[in-house]
Amino acid sequence: MRVILAALLAVSSQAVTQSIAKYAGEFLALGVGGRAMGLGGAHVALANDATAGYWNPSALAVLDYPEVSLMHDERFAGLVNHDFAAVAIPYGLDASLGFSIIRLGVDGIPDTRQALIDQNGNGQLDAGDRIDYSRITYFNAADWAAILTYAQRASDDLSFGFNVKFIRRGLGDASATGIGFDAGIRYRAFESVTLGANLQDATTTLVAWSTGRNELISPTLKVGGAMAIDLMGGILTPAFDVDIRFENRRYASVAHLGPVSFDPHAGLEYDYQNTIALRGGVNELRQPSLGAGLHLRKIDIDYSFSGFGKNNELGFTHRISLRFMLREDEHARAALE
Repeated sequence: MRVILAALLAVSSQAVTQSIAKYAGEFLALGVGGRAMGLGGAHVALANDATAGYWNPSALAVLDYPEVSLMHDERFAGLVNHDFAAVAIPYGLDASLGFSIIRLGVDGIPDTRQALIDQNGNGQLDAGDRIDYSRITYFNAADWAAILTYAQRASDDLSFGFNVKFIRRGLGDASATGIGFDAGIRYRAFESVTLGANLQDATTTLVAWSTGRNELISPTLKVGGAMAIDLMGGILTPAFDVDIRFENRRYASVAHLGPVSFDPHAGLEYDYQNTIALRGGVNELRQPSLGAGLHLRKIDIDYSFSGFGKNNELGFTHRISLRFMLREDEHARAALE
């Protein structure tokens, strides 16, 4: 499997010699956090922890204590690793700062280009040729993003936030760097209804490769809403999001209008007495997801499960994330007065 993937990546390395716009930022569209992914990615209005630096930077403003969030998931039977880490800190009475790191990578890919013992020198594997396994080397294909977040409350119901996003990509001997910007807003329309929007890569993010060619990550607008309903001693929360892209994804989206595509997410969470939560959802690929969460005083543990492919032929994805909260009086936002 890794040899096949290496061949595909070799083809991809040729593709970076062309300027493209579609799918260039796909590794940033995978989503983070066990809670969010258990809800099918419907999290723009619900985000209220350190993962908000990804989902909606404005939501960091609602944090009252410093916290750390960690996530790990594996895809395609462990072939692809997806990791996330974030820290968020209240700053002053109405602001918050955050820092997040995302990594998506395939590690230990064999490079066999120097391993062929070519008897006739034609550059092909023929009868009599052999592979010298001692010449096989290994490399990683990894995409990184580092996100700096600032969030500010304009009022008790309205907050806004901004991201500066640094991107680093590596594929064999080629590498790329880029910088992008996100802007988000969160509004509590009623006591139980919250609305959110996040414009990712607002100015179009240029990723420049060492080959001399470029990739462009087009803007994505995430909009959504959520409602909290008291039910049997707990809170029932339906949530709905739509990803609006401008990449002309006519056949790789749920719906499109000219070059604009629309991909919905829907989720439902029942949180019983802020102790245990059950979740379900449907993501933009129309794949169902399930999840659960356990709330302790200073730690939240969240898990989600989803398939991939029409009949899950590409395997299942298990995500687990941890949220650590520094809930001490001396660290509370109120202590900053």
